[in-house]
Amino acid sequence: MIKHSISLRPNQQGLWFVINRGRIWLNAVGQLPQGEYGSLNLSAEPEQICWLGRRGAEEVYLLINHDHIANEDEWVSAREFLNMEEELFQFAARAVQVALFLQTHRFCGQCGSAMALVNWELAALCNKCGHRCYPRIAPCVLVGIVKDDKILLARSSRHRIGFFSILAGFVESAETLEQAAIREVKEEVGVDITNLQYVGSQPWPFPHSLMTGFIADYVAGDIVCQPQEIEEADWFALDDLPEVPPLQTLSGQIIAQIKQRAGK
Repeated sequence: MIKHSISLRPNQQGLWFVINRGRIWLNAVGQLPQGEYGSLNLSAEPEQICWLGRRGAEEVYLLINHDHIANEDEWVSAREFLNMEEELFQFAARAVQVALFLQTHRFCGQCGSAMALVNWELAALCNKCGHRCYPRIAPCVLVGIVKDDKILLARSSRHRIGFFSILAGFVESAETLEQAAIREVKEEVGVDITNLQYVGSQPWPFPHSLMTGFIADYVAGDIVCQPQEIEEADWFALDDLPEVPPLQTLSGQIIAQIKQRAGK
């Protein structure tokens, strides 16, 4: 369990995620700092220190830093960790999301009073009205749609020309993951799907999503792109795909799995 408000000795060993405005600090050789806490030589005391877990025998900590950034090149997005081992990316996702929660829940969203952290769990509590908040996680569905030896790929308005991916969308209130997948596909490209098969999940700290992946079969309908959301969409042969997400992402893994099933 994540622990907040930690006090550390200067000789405490650890792997350190220093977060400033959602970005992670890398040392002079472009790596996460490791070793003694005192050797970090931080310019200011962290606003908050959290214990995130263990990576093997190594303790992993989050340090929230609000000092002025002198060298922008030393601070990177959690996306930089996608090319590293999966466990390291998961810790990066955890660090960024916990930091975001702590920074955005200083005041109560119900009455406006100052919030206080609960001692025994990662939660913020308003002592005036009793409103309690936990780190936000926004579930999102990814759907790889198969029709014969083709896959439906789309380019959203946020992606560069030539880059395509499977369909994605956020889960709405009182909706199952499966219902969200069927609705999002219908809304975004106008087709009906069936036979949803769960593939897996991936934390996605941009800023606080949990991606859940499915493979589905096409049933009916012509592609009609949702205005302002989908720029273009089409059926692509599995052996002739455009630029798609890398294997480090759940979208890329779903595409690869569909290709493997088809023997491509």
